[in-house]
Order: sequence, then C-alpha cells, then structure tokens
Amino acid sequence: MDQEKLLIQKCKNGDIPSFEILIESYQKKVFNIAYRMLSNADDASDVAQEVFLKVFKSIANFKEESSLSTWIYRITTNVCLDEMRRRKKTAVISMNSTIQLGDGEIDIQIEDESLHPDEIVEEKELKDEVKKAIESLNDEHKIVIILRDINGLSYDEIANTLQCSLGTVKSRINRARNSLKSILLKREELFKNYRV
Repeated sequence: MDQEKLLIQKCKNGDIPSFEILIESYQKKVFNIAYRMLSNADDASDVAQEVFLKVFKSIANFKEESSLSTWIYRITTNVCLDEMRRRKKTAVISMNSTIQLGDGEIDIQIEDESLHPDEIVEEKELKDEVKKAIESLNDEHKIVIILRDINGLSYDEIANTLQCSLGTVKSRINRARNSLKSILLKREELFKNYRV
C-alpha cells in the first residue's frame, strides 16, 4: 500500500495528524484554483479552509474510485461555484475602487515592487486584461481555463474533477480558449482605437 492510501485509511479512522500530512501537498493547488476563480486572496483562503473542512468531514465516504487529487479538486470547484453564485447576489468591491470612511475616503491599490516602472505598467495592463477576460467567461469555460491553463491539470484530471467525458473536456477547453481569444482581440482593438 502506497503512502497516500495508508494516510487515507488512517484519516478514515479519524487520525488528525495523518489528515494534516495528507492535505499538505494539496493546500497550494487548492488555494491557487480558488484564487483564480474568485480573484481575491482572502476569499480564496476562506474557500480553501472550507474545502479542507469538507474533505475532513467526508473522507470516510471517499470511495477511492478516483484519485484523491481529483476528489479534492472537484470539491474545490464546487465550493468556488457556490461562492461565485453567492457573490452574484451581493455587491463586490472592485480592486480599483474607493472606500468611503466616516472621515474621508481611501483608494484600494495593489502595490507591485518589481521591474522598471514602464514594464510594470505594461505587465499589469496585460495581466489585468487577461484576468478580466477570464472573469467574463461563463462559469463552465472559466473553470476549464483555470484548471487546464493556469493550474496545469491533465485532461483526465479535469474530466474526473468535473465528472464529464474526456471529449466534453476537450470541447469545453477549445470553446473556452476561442472565447477568451475573441474577448482579448476585441479588447485589443478597442484599446488601439482608444489610443489613436
């Protein structure tokens, strides 16, 4: 029996130290998936905690028909989708907005301390455009782009995570990339026209 299977068996028997060892290698990936889907580090951290709480509570029911990673990523995407649905019902503060306080207002800013200022601006503009484009995709396309192109999951892992066929995954990724490309090309055209 390999190390992970042994840890899973111990976790199923309520061994908390084994659970901590088991999830250690998944923490960064779960956070990254949540961060890319939610675009907010605090929310991603909260979601990651919720994911591992769900994993802990449900591990006794884990049938081991898929890999542990697939099961954890499936839970992560589901928790993120729930959070995204909840967000649509509530207002979200933009990272470029101003917050009104009792004695004035403050601007929310993200500080970047690398590269030459011109390079920073260009890199930030590009990242912002790509991020906005990904955020504008429908949830189905957004998830596959994040899982495949940002987190590097294989087609099989994505199929298992989303519980759909390999063909469906490939089709969704293809459509998602085409949608993303179309959005970015439109934005580039608008940006060119704006600069002229």
